[in-house]
Order: sequence, then structure tokens, then C-alpha cells
Amino acid sequence: MVRLFSFFLLLVFASLSCANPVEDHPLWTATVFFENDLFADTDQNYTNGVKVSLASPDLKQFGDADRFGSWISLWDDLIPFIYEGEGTENVQKSVVISLGQKIFTPQDIQETRLIPNDRPYAGWLYIGTAFHTKTPNRLDSVELQLGMVGPASLAEEAQNFVHRLRGFKTAKGWDNQLNNEPAFAIIYEQKRRFRPPDFYDHWGVDLIGHAGFALGTVYTYGNIGAEARIGWNIPADFGTSLIKPGGDTNAPVDSSDPRLSTQNNFSFHVFAAVTGRIVGRDIFLDGNTFSSSHSIDKKNLVGDLIAGASVIFGEIKLSYAQVFRTREFFGQKKSHNFGSISLSFSF
Repeated sequence: MVRLFSFFLLLVFASLSCANPVEDHPLWTATVFFENDLFADTDQNYTNGVKVSLASPDLKQFGDADRFGSWISLWDDLIPFIYEGEGTENVQKSVVISLGQKIFTPQDIQETRLIPNDRPYAGWLYIGTAFHTKTPNRLDSVELQLGMVGPASLAEEAQNFVHRLRGFKTAKGWDNQLNNEPAFAIIYEQKRRFRPPDFYDHWGVDLIGHAGFALGTVYTYGNIGAEARIGWNIPADFGTSLIKPGGDTNAPVDSSDPRLSTQNNFSFHVFAAVTGRIVGRDIFLDGNTFSSSHSIDKKNLVGDLIAGASVIFGEIKLSYAQVFRTREFFGQKKSHNFGSISLSFSF
């Protein structure tokens, strides 16, 4: 774990010294995410997630972030996703690197034996690299996630450390978790932002639609959904980010964003979102790809309803969302929900 964090920090410091930003939007954006079902007074299913990400300033080309390696420049030809008619002078690019961990458990974490009719114990520790091509109204994201499931994910250690710290009973069934296995996912997602003129003195609304897919040993799915926001001085970004594939979308993309303003640098809005997925593979339910392990019959249609609020003051953006998720596998007694907090700082 120490080596992995050291590698991530090396990438961060290398990127800080190398990127050639577009002068209009020279800000880096760092975001810390925390998700847990303690906000819903449960301790099961998707029970905890943490993620740290760093988004580069706007770049003319991905290759401008050359300290990531010469291979970065290949993405300039591989991701020409801006549609015809969008002037090339409006196109911005950025690179996001992230380090994250997710933890999944069955309902009864005091049972030491394998529980065949509930989801497996599982953890996912990964590094992600995302490439954004964007205009003020469109974002195309390609992300590559590489990591480990199984004991090497350190999910058991992370969960039980927090439980001991808070005086809770530790989980007793981690001997039944998925086996060690390297895993990957390649994700594509497109977002479209529709922003009508403000209806009264900085009060406005916008709508952000999204659609995409993921391929890999971790998950394979197609998704579609939308987010609506209403508030004062709504930021020029692509919505509230959860810990999910597709990269961090908290970075400002337009000079109208309050984080880029020297005067109106306060913002508040509430939001609601809905998203649906057609799931072909989910390693946290289907079990290991290359070895035999505990698995459960998953549902192929899964949906999320999300509601929350976000505030910006200066260069800081703080968001809270409550996520209500439909049943993910057959035999799951009820739907699941959890809370998500994200704190972004642009500098």
C-alpha cells in the first residue's frame, strides 16, 4: 500500500512540473471522495469507498503532459471525439490521475462461514488515468483503471481499522473474500450540458445528460442518465462526481465558473440525478475471472437515484449526495443506499 501511494504521489508531482496549461484556465483541481453506507445506518453491500484524484489544467494536447510518458501523446489521435461544428478553438483537454479503493460485504459481517446466498466479500484497489476532451457544453472521457481485487486490495485491513477506531465489531468473514487477481476496466462516457439563461439575478438551472459503457474484467456495462441542477451561480462543470468510472468532472471548464471569478466566487445549488445500467459483468458479484470463487446471481438492470447539494466558496467545492440503488442481485432483501461526500480544491 505504501508503495502504491508513493507511486501515485510521484505521478502527481511529475504532472505538476510538466503540464503546459491553456492560459485561460490554468487551475489544477484536486478532489477527495468518501462514500459510506453509515449515512444510511447500514454496513453491507457497497459499504465504503475512498478516492483521491488530481485533474490537470486545460491543455492544448494530451501530449503536453509529457512527464506522464511519451505514450500520453498517442491519445491525441485516439480520442478525436469533439463533433464537427464545434470550433477547435473551444476544445480543451485534461488528464486526471486517481487512486481509489472500494469495499463490499454481505449483510451479516459477524458470520465466519461463507454465506452462499449473499454477495461475496470483495475489495478493489486501483489507479486510474482519465483523458477528458471538452467544450463548455460537452465532455468526452476515456479512463483506464488498473488494480487488484482480493486480499491485495487491503479491504479487510481498511474496514477493520475503521471499525476498531470507531468502537464497532470487526467483520469476521474476510477469509471468504475473492482471490487475489489483477483486474482492469476501460471506460468511455460522454456528457452533454444544457444551460438556458439565468431566470433571475444569477439564479439558474441546467441539465447534464450522460451515456457510456465499460469493458473489462472488473465490470462490463452500458449506462445512461441525467442530472438536473438549480441554484445560485451554478458552476460551469459537468456535475457532481461520485466514486464511479469516467474520471473526475469537478474541474471548471468555462470562465463563468465561480472558481475562476474574482467577484462572484460563491455558489450554491441542489441537484437530482438518475442513471441506469445494463450490467454484463460485475466482478464483485460474478466472482473471480481466472479462478473459482464465491459468486451470486446478479441482476442485469440496476438503477441509481441521487439527490444532494453543493456549495462553492472561492476555489473550494463541497458536495454531499445520497444515493439510492436498486437491488443488484437475486436474493438481496432490499435496495441499498449510501452517502457520498466530495471536496474539491482548484489551485
